[in-house]
Order: sequence, then C-alpha cells, then structure tokens
Amino acid sequence: MLKYILFDLDGTLTESAPGIMNSLKYAFKKLGGPVPDDAVLKKFVGPPLIESFMKFSGFSEEKATMAVDVYREYFAEKGLFENSVYEGIPDCLKRLREAGYTLGVATSKPQVFCERILDHFGLTEYFGVIKGIPLDGEDMTKAEVISEALGALGAVDRSEAVMIGDRAYDAVGAEENGVGCIGVLYGYGTEEELLGAGAETTVKTPRELADLLLGMR
Repeated sequence: MLKYILFDLDGTLTESAPGIMNSLKYAFKKLGGPVPDDAVLKKFVGPPLIESFMKFSGFSEEKATMAVDVYREYFAEKGLFENSVYEGIPDCLKRLREAGYTLGVATSKPQVFCERILDHFGLTEYFGVIKGIPLDGEDMTKAEVISEALGALGAVDRSEAVMIGDRAYDAVGAEENGVGCIGVLYGYGTEEELLGAGAETTVKTPRELADLLLGMR
C-alpha cells in the first residue's frame, strides 16, 4: 500500500522557469557570450545546471562550473522568488496529508534555495523531509537525492513509495531506486519524455494527481 510520496520542486510544485531563465540570462551576459533564445533556456529547467551548460551551450566542465557560480549571484537574491506555486498544489498537498500520506521533496536544486522557496510560499508544513543538493554537489544525481529522501522518510519497502515529477530525470531516478513514478504534464516535460523514461502514467493537473494518489490507498 502506498505510504510515501516524493515531489520534485521545479515544474512540479512551482512554476520556476521565469526566475531560472532570468538567472541564466544574467550569467550569459556577465560571461560575455550570446544569450540563447527562450526555447533553449527552457531546456535548462529541471536538469542539473552544469550538465545543461555543457549540453546546450557547449561549455567545458570548468566553464560550466563558473557559469553556475555566476548564475547563483542573481538567483540567490532575486531569481528564486521569481516563480509561483501551480494552481491546485496547496489543495493537493492538503488532501494527501489529511489522507495519511507522508510527503517529501526530492530536488536537484540546492538545499538552501529549496528550503527558502518552500518557506516563502508556505509549503514547508506539508513535508516531513526536504532533500536538495549541497551548493557544491552539482555532480549529485537525481537518483542519489531520491535515495537520501527515501531513507530520511524511513521508506524501507520501496513498493510503498512513489516519485512525482515532470522530467525524465525524475522517472529514471525513481526507477534506479525501485520506486514508481507519476509524471505531471503541467510542468516542463512531455508525455513522450516521461513515459519513455519509465513513468508509469501521467496526469494533467494537481487535482488529477491528488485523485489518482488517493485512489491508491
């Protein structure tokens, strides 16, 4: 029986693209290079930033690491709050908690930023565990973050847990930990991406997500 529910942050709980994209534009301008168009910048939302700078901009690992540091100059002051909670998320979390589920967050965003964002939007109270990465932990995989969150929740029987996310990284990380994944289509990934990466199913809204999970009790 399902007991534990892990949520990704960006694209799952919050619509974070505006702040991330503004931080990226700041970084590219400060580094003196051309600023990619918005279609490219949106691809940065979700995956680890160093990986995205290398994949989408052709940066070396050294330059990508430098770019992340510059990105955080803006993000730490302004970008982290240039986002919004998806409509229906607070009600979804409330319904799940009232039904007896234990909720957690597993994100590739640095822990310190994750905690500030959740506090800012009044979401911290819903979660028993919040796991992000250290500021110097850009090489930490989503699977490792999920593993730490599951351990902190006490989810020994992995059949009792599920991961909720909007990108392939969430589905792959869940599979590597032996837990199921439900993909959300209101975020930044596609149904093809999520199902192709191993998500069991997808939902279109937070309300649909809550209805599905409550039916798994």
